[in-house]
Amino acid sequence: MRILMIAPEPFMEPRGTPFSVYHRAKALLALGYEIDLVTYPIGEKVALPGLHVYRTPSLPFIRKVKIGPSLAKLPLDMLLFLTALWRLLRPGLRRYRYLHTHEEAGLMGVALAFLFGCTGLKHIYDMHSDLAQQMSNFAFSKSALFIRAVEAIQKLIVRRAHAVIAICPDLEQTVRRLSPHTPVYMIENVAVDEALPPANAADALRLRQQLKIGDGPVLLYTGTFESYQGIELLLRSAAIVHSACPTARYVLVGGKPEQVAKQRLLARQLGVADMLCFTGQRPLQEMPQYIALADILLSPRSGGTNTPLKLYTYLRSGKPILATAILSHTQILTPAVARLVTPTAEGLAQGAIELLQDRSLALTLAEKGKQLAEKHYSWPAFMEKNRLAYNAFTGSQA
Repeated sequence: MRILMIAPEPFMEPRGTPFSVYHRAKALLALGYEIDLVTYPIGEKVALPGLHVYRTPSLPFIRKVKIGPSLAKLPLDMLLFLTALWRLLRPGLRRYRYLHTHEEAGLMGVALAFLFGCTGLKHIYDMHSDLAQQMSNFAFSKSALFIRAVEAIQKLIVRRAHAVIAICPDLEQTVRRLSPHTPVYMIENVAVDEALPPANAADALRLRQQLKIGDGPVLLYTGTFESYQGIELLLRSAAIVHSACPTARYVLVGGKPEQVAKQRLLARQLGVADMLCFTGQRPLQEMPQYIALADILLSPRSGGTNTPLKLYTYLRSGKPILATAILSHTQILTPAVARLVTPTAEGLAQGAIELLQDRSLALTLAEKGKQLAEKHYSWPAFMEKNRLAYNAFTGSQA
């Protein structure tokens, strides 16, 4: 069976939602579906058997799309809708029975399912975030009227979709509140890529030498450098950690060049530049090496409700996790599997020092986290949840 999937994202880029789209497609392909993916003209090529990528025409004045809502997405989304419409209208193509949309493309899904409902087209909406909350998180608009309009659009999408996939418990609750009768399936974005070879001690040693960070303990952050990620809190905490553990080093993987430059400046002002190593964005295939290098894995987010994709990788790693005690994290993390602290520089510093000085605590948390991941957030568990959701959505008994 063939699915028309619409992803309003740069596909592929090393960031949250594109990773989610990739793994959703990979799971559905493994379940025997074929996917025609309509997406932006920006991003690296992806080779997955059964995945056919159709990009919108490029626009000379748009070379990149930042994370979160932006004005650049408006013309791209218009082209995205027209490209998807053309694929549904184009003579000679096999008729699509299923439409799978991501993020704001859910509104396109509502329109297309209405236009082609007579053909039996069914729409499933992949809800990666609360669209209205994004407006606040990314400071896109402070207009209460505009935010209420986005809330109304999200409510329409959820109510008109034949089914919804929510990627964390908070979003599942949002769907049930907005539309109690819409089937909703909670499938965490575990982001397992079994094609990546595991790193070993030799890989970690080579990376340590390459980064020139000495032989002390390493605290690793991976991800974007958006304001809600808490990078500034982390840097301020490093000054406190230095007094207790002078040999500790922080390795921060991610961030656009201008974001990295801003944080480097803050590090110099705080007097912790020597403790920090900024790598910028790195390829996905290098992540196992960085994880192998780490003694502690960091998620210092200061706000939000969506579970960070990296937490599932962190849990599987067998390394201790230090994270802030906010809903974004506590939906899956508990004190039994991670050191949870207040979202302050002092809280992050205290947690880091405890894990560095109490090896027994660090090992216990790491082992418990790995056990949790193997039971609930493995690739087989992810596949089973996708299978059950799509069987219910399509009416299949496979």
